[in-house]
Amino acid sequence: MVLCSVKCHTSLDGEVLPEPIAGAAELFALDPSVAHLNHGSYGAVPIPVQQAQERLRIEQERDPDAFLLEAPGRVAETRRAVAAVLGADPDGLALLTNVTEAVAVALDSIAFARGDEILVTDHGYGVVTRAAERRAAECGATVRTLALPLDGGDDAAATAVLAALRPRTRVAILDRITSPTARAIATGPLVRALAERGVITVVDAAHAPGMLGVEQEIGGADFWFGNLHKWAFAPRPTAVLAVRPEWRERVRPLTYSWEHEQGYPARVEWRGTGDYTGWLAAPTGLALLAELGVERVRAHNERLAGYGQLALAELAGLAALPASPGVAMRALRLPPGVAQDESSAKALMAAVRSRLGARIAVRPWAGGGVLRISAQVYNRPQEYRTLASGLARLL
Repeated sequence: MVLCSVKCHTSLDGEVLPEPIAGAAELFALDPSVAHLNHGSYGAVPIPVQQAQERLRIEQERDPDAFLLEAPGRVAETRRAVAAVLGADPDGLALLTNVTEAVAVALDSIAFARGDEILVTDHGYGVVTRAAERRAAECGATVRTLALPLDGGDDAAATAVLAALRPRTRVAILDRITSPTARAIATGPLVRALAERGVITVVDAAHAPGMLGVEQEIGGADFWFGNLHKWAFAPRPTAVLAVRPEWRERVRPLTYSWEHEQGYPARVEWRGTGDYTGWLAAPTGLALLAELGVERVRAHNERLAGYGQLALAELAGLAALPASPGVAMRALRLPPGVAQDESSAKALMAAVRSRLGARIAVRPWAGGGVLRISAQVYNRPQEYRTLASGLARLL
């Protein structure tokens, strides 16, 4: 007997599929002529959350002075509400725009000495690695990239990271879930092992909020940041940065503001006449996720992503890469010679959109690129089958 945490039916040679969550697809304003199989890149904002943000924008324009004068307090209230859902310390959590901003804040808050090493992996997000390279160049530090095999499991990745440490390794920047390959790397045990070895941990958890149960993770790493606009139904751009107590007084904001003397987290949140409406609407997205059933949504998405990977492997002949538990994305290896550089990867994504009517993510990789699909409550099994059949012809 196959047990599911959501209602299931069987398809594609006995694969168990989740029952669609009634009314969930109608919560989104997505173009129905496109199969949106790339939720992991930009997310999709539900209509009720869009409406909540629009009400805030109208309120702001009715009396801009009042809105912006009251905004710091309302941002603090929102932060506390988000922290309660994520199981985080509200005094250690800050609202930011995205993980790109968060990694810059984290790196700028660490004092590097000449010769210090920042360890990253080749599965990491490119802009995060570039941020590390810029910071290292400013301080005389170095960045070393650890190559991890595409076909390795989560335990193998952790073992490789620990084996790669050197005496001058000061910081490790690791993904909770990697963007190109949907792999879990910065798990709790690995973060704790790095801390025991005196390594500062910076965790890119862009995909964690909403997708994973993060309550046991936040507070473990020195710096932990994730987007709310991917899997937590918040407006773009909305992210959180969690900082351990010993670092909070050392956190440097990217810009100085009138809230600077309030300390962390207010000093990194306030940016004058910024648009705070997305942040203030974020609790509406979290409430909607709770209304749908967090565990129900997670189980649905993980199982549907697995089905999509199976369809692409069987119908398009792609090689499935290892999947991590709880992840609503899957990665597959493209044939040798396909999407090995940035331009050809972008060309393949464009061809899939124009000829197959689908949105996917493709990242270049030596020996054959990596194709990534996502699953969200608005997706259906047929979308993956159609993609797989069309991709077999396209390739």
